[in-house]
Amino acid sequence: MTSRLLPLLIALVALPSLAEKADRTKPLVLTADKQGQIDSVNQRTELLGNVVITQGTLVLRAEKVDVRETRDGYHQAYANGTAGQPVSFRQARDIPGEAIEGTADQLEYDTKSETVRFLGNAKVRRTRGATVAEEVTGAVIVYNSRTEVFTLEGGSASPNPNGRTRIVLMPKAQPGDEPASAPAAAMPLQPSTTLTLPRKPS
Repeated sequence: MTSRLLPLLIALVALPSLAEKADRTKPLVLTADKQGQIDSVNQRTELLGNVVITQGTLVLRAEKVDVRETRDGYHQAYANGTAGQPVSFRQARDIPGEAIEGTADQLEYDTKSETVRFLGNAKVRRTRGATVAEEVTGAVIVYNSRTEVFTLEGGSASPNPNGRTRIVLMPKAQPGDEPASAPAAAMPLQPSTTLTLPRKPS
C-alpha cells in the first residue's frame, strides 16, 4: 500500500541570495549526439542521445528532451533519463562557489516560471564548493529558482523506505570550530645562559 504524503513547502533558511539572476537573460542552447526533429509549425524540438541544455550557468543533461515554445515566447523542456543514467540539473547561485544540483528519472523545466520539476527518485542538494549544505530526496521535488523554495512530495517513487520525503540539513560551521591542532611536542629542558646562582654566605 502506497503511503500518501501531503506536499511540503520548505524555504532554505538563511539564504539571502537567489539562483544566478543573469541566467534568465541568456539564450537556451541545446546539443545532442543523435537525431533531432524541429517542428516549426507546433514550435516543438525533440532531441535524442546525450542531450545537453544550457542557459547561462544552468546545465541540464538527459537522454531525451522535448522542448516546446509557448505562445508568449517562453520554453518548456521535458527531459527523460535511462535506467542507469538519470536526468541531471545544475545551476549556480549568486553566492560564489554555491550551486543547486539535482537528479531524477524525469525532469520538467519552465523558463517562464523558472521552475524545475524533478520526477521519480528525485534528489536535490545545495552545494558549497565540494561540500553538501542541504539535501532533499523524494518522489517529486519542485524547485523554484526565482524564490529558492522547494515543494516536496512523497510517494512510491521515492528512494526512501515507505516513500517518505527526507531532508538533511548540515550544521553550519561556527567561529572557533576549526579542528584543534595537535599539542606541540614538549621541548627538552636546556640550562640557562643568563641566570646565576646566588653566592653562599661566608
